[in-house]
Amino acid sequence: MKQKLEISIASYSDKGIKNDNDDCLAFKVPGNHALKNKGIVIAIADGMSSSEAGKEASHACINGFINDYYSTPDSWIVQNSTQKILSALNSWLYSRGHTDYQSARGMVTTLTILILKSTTAHIFHIGDSRIYRLRDEQLEQLTRDHRVWISDEKNYLNRAMGIDLHLDIDYRKVPLEKDDLFLLSTDGIHDFISSKSLRETLNSSSAKNYNSDLLTQKCHAIAQQAIDNQCDDNLSLQLLKIDNLPLAEEKELLQKAHELPFPPSLEPGMIFDGYKILKEIHASNRTHIYSALHQQTNHKVILKIPSINFEDDEHFIEQFLHEEWAGKRIESPYVLQVIPPIQKPRSLYYVTEFLEGITLREWMKQNPLPSIDIVIPIVEQIAKGLRAFHRLEMLHQDLKPENIIISPQGKLKIIDFGSVKIAGIYELKKNSEDDDNLLGTVNYSAPEFYLGQSGGERSDLYSLAVITYELLNNSLPFGKEMPEKANFRQLSQLKYVSSIHLNPMVPNWMDGAIKKALSLDIKLRHEDVFEFLHDLKNPNPHFVNTIATPLIERNPVLLWRSTSIVLFITNLILFYYLVK
Repeated sequence: MKQKLEISIASYSDKGIKNDNDDCLAFKVPGNHALKNKGIVIAIADGMSSSEAGKEASHACINGFINDYYSTPDSWIVQNSTQKILSALNSWLYSRGHTDYQSARGMVTTLTILILKSTTAHIFHIGDSRIYRLRDEQLEQLTRDHRVWISDEKNYLNRAMGIDLHLDIDYRKVPLEKDDLFLLSTDGIHDFISSKSLRETLNSSSAKNYNSDLLTQKCHAIAQQAIDNQCDDNLSLQLLKIDNLPLAEEKELLQKAHELPFPPSLEPGMIFDGYKILKEIHASNRTHIYSALHQQTNHKVILKIPSINFEDDEHFIEQFLHEEWAGKRIESPYVLQVIPPIQKPRSLYYVTEFLEGITLREWMKQNPLPSIDIVIPIVEQIAKGLRAFHRLEMLHQDLKPENIIISPQGKLKIIDFGSVKIAGIYELKKNSEDDDNLLGTVNYSAPEFYLGQSGGERSDLYSLAVITYELLNNSLPFGKEMPEKANFRQLSQLKYVSSIHLNPMVPNWMDGAIKKALSLDIKLRHEDVFEFLHDLKNPNPHFVNTIATPLIERNPVLLWRSTSIVLFITNLILFYYLVK
């Protein structure tokens, strides 16, 4: 089940001892499409008491903004959509105030908006209403009051909606975490309750236990506290909890990455973020991979940790996070599962499931010429794993036996997301020293990559076909290693070596399917991996009817032996008749 943004929320608004309530508050949680593209809006406004139409101004801002925000194009970013709407609303308030009320303060209101989209909170604020966030029992005010104090008792708003034709609104964005609590309030609340008292009230219950009913109780309790403290204003507040978060967008992950340090050097037996390090499985100059045991759940996992050598390398950090981001989005029994850490990470790393087994490369060394009945199920599992990538418009781009794990039961999983490309979302940035390097691995990378072309799903198919050929024949399909920087001339000279030369058990039609998938021209390959798989399992008439390879090409030794025997017998017959 896909994760999505979910909140619990409660509101309270009352006129207090005043004759009318100039405050206004509202929220909107839209359906799935708008939830993903626009997010959740929570807004609060306080019509200025000295304004002749403060109530009308606060209601116009809240209702007008929510209606207009969800009408803006999905292609607009949150900041662009919001600022355009607020600018129009401000101009309307300013104009109405001067024409209908002949006053610069005719229609003036504070306005504070919280937009929750994906895993980010976007805050837009003008005036002295507020947003607080409670996280890890610490209460933080996320907005600043636009209020000028003349003395201990006299002050005034210097920024508000409708007060000036020029709109100067604060904007900031902060990352969301599950169980965050947000409080939006007008000055009738926070002017009469200290931050310490608010924190104590909110912390009297565990954040994880908050639901709609408890939030409602807390809203009433906070309002009553302000009343008990002699509040002489309207009282309005909204309290919400982040119940669930979707998977973060990649740019959000990158923002968080700059807040996290690289992990320290790890050794077996160490405790790291709740994981007990068991042993180092692999180490390179770029990453370290450890098996670990989570102490609370007793689950065995894998930790992938970046090397401290790249601590200042922005490109490397982006690429490392790109792996995690891509891996979390694929749900397939044939692809390694990237799992969220059980507790909040304190440094840069990611967690995957632990896999029992060996690489397909190791398996191939142990089984140099497996039967076709064994090879086909292996290829089918790899194809299903690739299909999971392709359905999400992802390309693996580095499929090879070393990046496939096979369990003792024969179950396969594709691993390693370091070269994954996601269409339409993000392309790996290359620095100058990467420009001449393949994303994948020599011998398994499709020819188009050598020529600097972008490739597609058929490029992953090519890699799968190389693996299929190698499984069946214990050799590479073109009879030799591919040059590291092959050019067009070198590629055009490659000659496919028919399987009949290496494994006579491979049917002609099966070899034809592999040869097609290995076409140097990407357009001549199968449409997708499943079409290739179908041709491997079912004789394609096109390949069945292909003229058989001449015996001199298939087995020249056998041909000359046969010819020699025939000639010998012919000579014996001739000698017999001559002697006779």
